[in-house]
Amino acid sequence: MMSVVSKLENIGMFAPWVRIIKGENRREQVNVLLRAIGIPFFAFIVFLGLWDASAKSVVTSLGQVPGPAQVMEQAQGLWQEYKDEQVKEAKFYERQEKRNAKKLAKSPDAKIKWREYRGRPTYIDQIFTSLVTVFTGFFIAVFIAVPLGIMTGLSKTLNSAMNPIIQIFKPVSPLAWLPIVTMVVSAVYVSADPMFEKSFITSAITVTLCCMWPTLINTSVGVSSISPDLLNVSKVLRLNWATKIRKVVIPSSIPMIFTGMRLSLGVGWMVLIAAEMLAQNPGLGKFVWDEFQNGSSNSLGRIMVAVLTIGLIGFLLDWIMLTLQRKFSWDKSAAR
Repeated sequence: MMSVVSKLENIGMFAPWVRIIKGENRREQVNVLLRAIGIPFFAFIVFLGLWDASAKSVVTSLGQVPGPAQVMEQAQGLWQEYKDEQVKEAKFYERQEKRNAKKLAKSPDAKIKWREYRGRPTYIDQIFTSLVTVFTGFFIAVFIAVPLGIMTGLSKTLNSAMNPIIQIFKPVSPLAWLPIVTMVVSAVYVSADPMFEKSFITSAITVTLCCMWPTLINTSVGVSSISPDLLNVSKVLRLNWATKIRKVVIPSSIPMIFTGMRLSLGVGWMVLIAAEMLAQNPGLGKFVWDEFQNGSSNSLGRIMVAVLTIGLIGFLLDWIMLTLQRKFSWDKSAAR
């Protein structure tokens, strides 16, 4: 039991509670909790109040701008649509199983057909589609950017060769990449039975092209900033190239690598939403655009739900990367 308590005390969010229970500096721990929870909660309440007050004074062609209550109502409606679609899917497969069972009962050699459910994608489905796409593009970008960043950081010649290319392509908007990627994928990815949808490939590659630069640049800077003494030690020990990278270069530059990865994931998430809106690829971006085009009385509230969801997911993605950075990096001082 004591070991569990001590472990919880080492976790930042639980530490004040554990110390209050143990009776250690309770006044100080309450102040810590107020700063960590109370003040942000109060600021959030103020934000909701200002939002509700200002929303009532703005009327658009689709009606009044929704306040927090209306947005919550639309969020509940979207969740209910997801649950209803789940029920429809379950009934669809149940009917299909019964029909196939009857056929097999009449004739064991009968050929049965199994069809996938093709219901309308719900809001929750769009969220998962966007998450799968952004992580696919992000991991491809990291797979390319980290090795290339290590090589450019170790070689001044390669760095001089790559720097103009990086500076030219780094500021290119995803809206410029998307048409090119779409045409290339349509020309190259030709298959009668494709493993992935073209829309998924297009979005993932667009994310990769736009989010690899922060990781590449930060990795290169981190590697080039390694103390010469460490590199000299690797020479003295006669470490081969692979061992030097694994034992010296990566551990020394990992804080900068993770910083670049955090930036890349944030950029990738923003790029994906814009790409989905422009190309009408499945995901949260397409959901926002469809609601805008729909023009119903609920559209503004649903769009606001999507905006808040996009922001919350972006926050969680950054928090995940920060947590991983603190876990795997020797630099535990990383902050937002």
